[in-house]
Amino acid sequence: MNTNSMIRRLPGTAILLFLSVQFWWLGAQQLPVYSQYTFNKFLLNPAAAGSDGYTTVSLVAREQWVGFKGTPKTHALTIDSRLLRNSFISKNVSVRKKKRLSSRSGRVGWAAHVFNDHFGELDRTGVEGTYAYHLAIQEGQLSFGLSGVFYQFKLNKDKVVLADDIPDPLLDGIKGTLYIPDANFGAFYTSATIYGGVSVMQIFQSSIQFGDNNGSEFRLKRNYNLLAGYYYNINDVIAVEPSFLVKIPTSSKAQLDINAKVFYKDNYWAGLSYRTGSAMVIFLGAKFDRYYVGYAFDYNFSPLMKHTFGSHEFMAAVKFGDTARRYRWLNTY
Repeated sequence: MNTNSMIRRLPGTAILLFLSVQFWWLGAQQLPVYSQYTFNKFLLNPAAAGSDGYTTVSLVAREQWVGFKGTPKTHALTIDSRLLRNSFISKNVSVRKKKRLSSRSGRVGWAAHVFNDHFGELDRTGVEGTYAYHLAIQEGQLSFGLSGVFYQFKLNKDKVVLADDIPDPLLDGIKGTLYIPDANFGAFYTSATIYGGVSVMQIFQSSIQFGDNNGSEFRLKRNYNLLAGYYYNINDVIAVEPSFLVKIPTSSKAQLDINAKVFYKDNYWAGLSYRTGSAMVIFLGAKFDRYYVGYAFDYNFSPLMKHTFGSHEFMAAVKFGDTARRYRWLNTY
């Protein structure tokens, strides 16, 4: 039974309950779910903004449980950069402006992120702006990042069909559009071979008031992420990258992702990811000059998989700059 047919069978007074269960039934679902986050670590940690010295523009499109109507769909557009002396951004700015940049030390990173989640009759759009600060530590880099996030929640009440088409005062009292602010914070360490970081998402746990009824107030729940990985060259053409992610939502049980990625000449990659109690993910990708593409397929272990075609995620990105891993020993600063 799909989402829309379930709504049609509900009496009007149960609409709010259904929406809250649909949106909060899994704590991690309060935040977008991604499978190719090891490529764009900023999606999990704001401190990763500009950490590699590139100016990167990336796009992610994801659809979960294909085959059902009203299931989660996520689209995200991200741009992040580092204000380096020889960066793509600095070069273009200096053409028009001779004034020296105050961030010329190369320690400042920034990012802009826009995403949309659509599930059933509910849409959530987020706009995120991030400031990051990077410090060279011996052969690595320690970064800190802070994001301000502004959410828009929109309930498409016109698409909600009530039983027997009888108007319901509870549904009429629901606000169609809500605007909610919040913030994210993270710390991230990276070097030529290892990376790792922690982040806290939805720090303020902002409240969401769906209507005038006291029972319709909910809160965004704080989420913690711990991500770490190791990049190892087996020989001149083959490299491997094992990694893991621990997601700890305060509203549900922790979840562990264990990932293994194999690179061929740094231009092609493929891998597997196991998500505890949830899914197995197969992903692959390729690099063509400065352009990157990737695809991931999630196979869910729940009985729901018998009725769907799984979850699919597409990624595309373009990187501007001289080299990706421009740390201190490569004259980053």
